[in-house]
Amino acid sequence: MQQPVIVVPYDENWPHRFQEIAGRLRQSLGDRALRIDHIGSTAVPGLDAKPVIDIQISVPALEPMIYAQALESAGYVHRADNPDLTKRYFREQAGQPRTHIHVREAGSWSEQTALLLRDFLREHESYRKLYAAEKHALARRYARPDQRQLYVDGKDPVIWRILYAASGWSHATGWKPQRPGDDDRDRQAPSSGDTR
Repeated sequence: MQQPVIVVPYDENWPHRFQEIAGRLRQSLGDRALRIDHIGSTAVPGLDAKPVIDIQISVPALEPMIYAQALESAGYVHRADNPDLTKRYFREQAGQPRTHIHVREAGSWSEQTALLLRDFLREHESYRKLYAAEKHALARRYARPDQRQLYVDGKDPVIWRILYAASGWSHATGWKPQRPGDDDRDRQAPSSGDTR
């Protein structure tokens, strides 16, 4: 059953929840996972978000799905109906806290884009505010449970606007993803000023 979209203020427990889940995933996956990253809005200190932990697992190849059994034994269900063919998508079992697992090929455009968007938003308060305002407006506009996909699709314009700015920032700074294992360690809420 679909639930309405709820956007809440940033919760300082989200990085801890990620670390707990990631530790269990690392144990289950071993070296089948090249890296495990906290992505999405809950990975950005100071950003309002749906209370859903998004985790990206980078693997050498999407097929064959040599990681599927380990994820399923860790309590996640493969959602073969997901239309995004750049990833393999897993969700929590019924009754468990909302967790989205995005398995992507290491070095792929979709893997790198998720990391770039996260890192750019961590560094730019003005874009965090822009994104949060748009998410709140969309959540009000599409408040019924059957309108969830309209909310998701409605974020596309602002995400592309942010990614355009992030692309320029990545060129100017020589951005590259953090080393595996560095994600969310000693992360503090951002200061009030942009660090452009």
